[in-house]
Amino acid sequence: MSTLVSYDPFRNFRVLQNEINRLFERDLDDAVGQMTQWPLRVDIREDENKIVIKADVPGMEQKDIKVNVDNGRLTLSGERRFDDEAHKESYQRVERPFGRFSRTFQLSNTTDVTRIEASYKNGVLEVVLPKLEEAKPRAIQVQVH
Repeated sequence: MSTLVSYDPFRNFRVLQNEINRLFERDLDDAVGQMTQWPLRVDIREDENKIVIKADVPGMEQKDIKVNVDNGRLTLSGERRFDDEAHKESYQRVERPFGRFSRTFQLSNTTDVTRIEASYKNGVLEVVLPKLEEAKPRAIQVQVH
């Protein structure tokens, strides 16, 4: 008995599009052809007083992480190095990303840039963006005449 296989004439185009998309999502180091940029995944939450950004950067040291505020933009960047150069040739598979990363966020005009704080604990970078006092919600009492 033969099996029936459906033919998809656009399959190869989708595969090509996916490969092109992957190429533009990361930079390649021309010298060694390794991935030198990896996507920084973040969680962002907001309440009436602040916005909090949490980014996973496991296995890094504080000195390798940079947080910059410039021209209304917050940039989180750094570099995670391959930690076992001596045995690099004996690895069968390397799935944990290493190399440079960078992620930029546009700050709202309600952010108090003079009070931004950043901390790093257990592989998580946390950046707190306090809101300006005048931007915080407030209740207004209705006067009855």
